[in-house]
Amino acid sequence: MTGWTEFIVAFVVFLLSHAIPARPAVRARLVGALGEGGFLAAYSVASLIVLTWLIVAAGRAPYVELWPFARWQMWVPNLALPLACQLAAFGIGAANPLSFGGDPGKRFNPAQPGVVGIVRHPLLWAIALWAAAHMVPNGDLAHVGLFGFFTLIALAGMVVIDRRKRRQLGGETWNALAARTSFWPFAASMTGRFKPQSWRISLLRFAIGLTAWLVLLLLHPMVIGVSPLP
Repeated sequence: MTGWTEFIVAFVVFLLSHAIPARPAVRARLVGALGEGGFLAAYSVASLIVLTWLIVAAGRAPYVELWPFARWQMWVPNLALPLACQLAAFGIGAANPLSFGGDPGKRFNPAQPGVVGIVRHPLLWAIALWAAAHMVPNGDLAHVGLFGFFTLIALAGMVVIDRRKRRQLGGETWNALAARTSFWPFAASMTGRFKPQSWRISLLRFAIGLTAWLVLLLLHPMVIGVSPLP
């Protein structure tokens, strides 16, 4: 595949790989065949593979410069990614009935919402930070289109989820659950709505976030073909 073909095909495959398994009938069949855990594992691996292909395809697409590269720009993703990895590590499987990526089976305490008090959509903010930060040193048409798409989807997803959850739960219940949370990171803390009884954190989740960041840093040259270090 030459020119823009691979990038377009990879983009279409990425979209289909997320849209098709999300259909209730398809998801039910896959869960029935693989089990809930098997489905989630297979879906995660497949998504990671297709995402990697999409990023590599963007690098092979024709170069159309939108703004010039400067070495300082590489500091933006290097500073944003550790925070993004920590948000993902603390957000995935957390007690969070208000967003994507939480565990609905865990008891949520709206008075002490944990990471949800820092930001209501930790996983989606991790994706938005990752994507927006990577646009800065990649000022060509293919990469701006790729990372801009993920940034907009993550931000729009937060708005859509807030509206859906408010409709599903009812305004009064949603307001009670979200009273000490915020759409923007740290906004509830800065306005005094979220005052944690303790700033103790899960060392396991912190270690997972740190490990994920280091793995991404080390694998970047091998998988993407470019060192992320300034």
